[in-house]
Amino acid sequence: MASESLESAPDIASRRACLDAFREGASAIAPAIIANSVWGLVTGVAMVKSGMSVLMALIITIIVYSGTMQLMVLPLLATSAPLWLVFMAGFMVNTRFIIFNAGLYPYFRDRPVWQRMALGFFNSDAAFAIYMARYADSPTLATPVQRWFYIGMIFPSWLSWEAFSIAGIYLSTLVPVSWSLEFAASLAILAIVVPMTRTRPMLATVLSAGAVAWVGQVLPLKLGLLAAVVVGITAGMVVERRQHRARA
Repeated sequence: MASESLESAPDIASRRACLDAFREGASAIAPAIIANSVWGLVTGVAMVKSGMSVLMALIITIIVYSGTMQLMVLPLLATSAPLWLVFMAGFMVNTRFIIFNAGLYPYFRDRPVWQRMALGFFNSDAAFAIYMARYADSPTLATPVQRWFYIGMIFPSWLSWEAFSIAGIYLSTLVPVSWSLEFAASLAILAIVVPMTRTRPMLATVLSAGAVAWVGQVLPLKLGLLAAVVVGITAGMVVERRQHRARA
């Protein structure tokens, strides 16, 4: 009996560590959930306001986890644009998640392909930023604690998105067009991003990405957003490498 209890002790400690990591992840993402919820509400309202049926809006909300893409393709759908153009536009605006998930691969390389795909589907801008800020310099990768911290972020984020998006769909008739919900969502996102710019790499990322996104507004298919992501990540990596070289 004593040997059995000794063998089970590490398992219990590991489970507790994973549970604590899940709670820490949920706590870390909590401020971002405010902006995430507002975006979900905006997206739900916008889909119905654009002429989409409630049933179709509900289906899209469940199978598509990207407010940016949904808001972007709505004008194309409203003008009966070719289906290939709709898919191309949606792909371009979400290309940044290819970059994000590639950055997360070392932390989930030990998992089966279907698990990596599922974890990648629920990824978000805020979750990626918070996760990398916490584990980018970790000497050990692909640990259960790291995985459960990530799950602790993406699970409540997805739940809040679905809840507020569905609420927006059903409450769309009560929301006046004059309410600038998009602007409110932008302010909520700024309130999250600004406090995170405490280091030079993060500051370089935010400033360069913001500048490119502003200039790139004239580009078609939201290519300015993709360019902003690539330039922002590159700038942050360059500044970080220079800091490491200076310290060495």
